[in-house]
Amino acid sequence: MKRFLRIFAVALTVAVTSLTPASLSLDVSAVGVSAKACIVIDADTGEIVYGKNESERLPMASTTKIMSTLIALDYDLDEEFTVDPDAIVVEGSSMGLKEGYKVTLRKLCYGMMLPSGNDAANATAVRIAGDIDSFVEMMNQKAKELGLKNTHFVTPSGLDDYTDDHYSTAYDMAMLMKEALKNKTFREIISTKTITVDFGGGNSNTIGNSNKLLSYCKGIIGGKTGFTDKAKRCLVSACERDGATLVCVTLNAPDDWNDHTSLYNQYFQKYKSVTLTPSVDSFKLPVVGAKTEYVSAGCESVKRSVFDGSTDGISECIVMKPFYYAPVKKGELMGEVQFIKNSEIIAVSPITASRDALENDEELGLLDKIELFFKNLF
Repeated sequence: MKRFLRIFAVALTVAVTSLTPASLSLDVSAVGVSAKACIVIDADTGEIVYGKNESERLPMASTTKIMSTLIALDYDLDEEFTVDPDAIVVEGSSMGLKEGYKVTLRKLCYGMMLPSGNDAANATAVRIAGDIDSFVEMMNQKAKELGLKNTHFVTPSGLDDYTDDHYSTAYDMAMLMKEALKNKTFREIISTKTITVDFGGGNSNTIGNSNKLLSYCKGIIGGKTGFTDKAKRCLVSACERDGATLVCVTLNAPDDWNDHTSLYNQYFQKYKSVTLTPSVDSFKLPVVGAKTEYVSAGCESVKRSVFDGSTDGISECIVMKPFYYAPVKKGELMGEVQFIKNSEIIAVSPITASRDALENDEELGLLDKIELFFKNLF
């Protein structure tokens, strides 16, 4: 019982290493990049691995659509509706919407993230909020909730030619991308190269992804491009190699494709695989309604790529219930050991039952009989 109480106490304790993202040996000169502002972060922990003017407020063009898409993903994605005819009258890039076309929010998300459709962004805004200004208020509220302190939106598309109030920073855009990557549908959308969108009435259009990194950058997940005369070339991307995920942002970058590729090539080399071993790897878990009072369970070490192969700052949290109900089957998931850095879970080791725990009216197995024998003996 003392052992159980000790384990349960561990389960209730979460060690937190930091409340804000830190820098992992931040280097501002190792790589020559064309961008006016640039950042590379660890997508799991939010820690900065490279920065150049990463906190400078700058226009971010159509990378804005990451926020518009993230908001849309919280709504019914597959309810069909007719696009607002006024919303789709907008300059710049388009997914080809016309008056009378029927769409869903899912189709509009593809339209925003692949060809960077300004028509798709406006149609999304009107569908969700009723008008563009109200949707922009939602965008700024979401930015506040995410802690993006140097970001302000004026349009859902990123068009910024007539205002200086539409801005962000490389750091804020990286943190926005970090949040968006948690959404499985978002990841599916940004990784798509081409898709044919049906608008009803025999109308359709095949749209392609403007992110060239999908074709030649190893491990690229996807991202969002952007360009206006004021913002110049902007790019937000995410890449995964050997279990590590990095986010790169460049603002005002004449050579953004090479900037991202070279930064990924350099900083993924700094990640090394390590073995994370739970401090407790075997458990006796209380079972209610079983022939045995406890069931044994265990967990194993896990491998994880970390910056410079350092395990400094990684803490551990054991998550499990105070008791379990029979029957429990061998291999059943009973809990997990979470490895945490910078308040984020970076790896998990499942805790699974090592044997069955039968209900009282079931036949005892041989191992259960042996366990009961020694328990009664002592």
